[in-house]
Amino acid sequence: MTADLETRAREIRFRLIRMSHEAQSAHLAGALSCVDLLVALYWRILKIDPANPAGPNRDRLIFSKGHAVSALYVTLAKLGFFPEENLARYNQHGASLPEQPCPQMTPGVEWATGSLGHGLGVGLGIAIASSIQQNPHSTFVLVSDGECQEGSVWEAAMLAPKLKTGPLTVLVDFNGWQATGRSRDIMQMEPLAEKWTTFGWDACEIDGHSMPEILSALVKPRDHRPRAIIAHTTKGKGASFIEDDNNWHYRSPSAEEVKKAAQELGIAQ
Repeated sequence: MTADLETRAREIRFRLIRMSHEAQSAHLAGALSCVDLLVALYWRILKIDPANPAGPNRDRLIFSKGHAVSALYVTLAKLGFFPEENLARYNQHGASLPEQPCPQMTPGVEWATGSLGHGLGVGLGIAIASSIQQNPHSTFVLVSDGECQEGSVWEAAMLAPKLKTGPLTVLVDFNGWQATGRSRDIMQMEPLAEKWTTFGWDACEIDGHSMPEILSALVKPRDHRPRAIIAHTTKGKGASFIEDDNNWHYRSPSAEEVKKAAQELGIAQ
């Protein structure tokens, strides 16, 4: 059953919309698109302990699309990595939740990202280390579709199947947009799953807002290959006035739009 996860995703989406309004911060739409992936990972898949966020046997998630880190912050707060009231100071000077992630400031954040294209290489290095150290944790990397235009992503993608690593999974939040336009119009993206397969990955495509599909792809029995999950998502998912509108790459919602989002998401205020 996934009803509990879907309820959790709606709650997180509303908190993101409210946070963006309160902080007058950008990158809301890209945060909304990856919420279901984070909920599936953190509530069903990752072996983690909020009371011991640096435990050596924990699973690792490298949140490579760092501009959308507000989605990760809300997820971590809901799990108890830090008090939820800290979210009220998101993107404020001197607070522990900066607009780009920093592991030294925020429990549960594994790596400083946001300069796109580096997360998969970092995740690959962590997976290699886990094999050398015989530490059986799993490594996950969440990247954006626009990020897959970076050459460093494909350098790591070529190397990973060649090496004997711990379990490594990349999830591509394929919402179809980047800062200045449609991803496919800026660079030829398709056929993306076939590209990962050709590089030696176990690749599949899913609906990135379907909890059953996300979970099925994550728990599928593994062979020796790293796994790539191409998750087709909607930028701005959860609020009709934000969905698939790239003007929201930089916009923040008004108070009235926050109320409208609460109604659409079924959140009592």
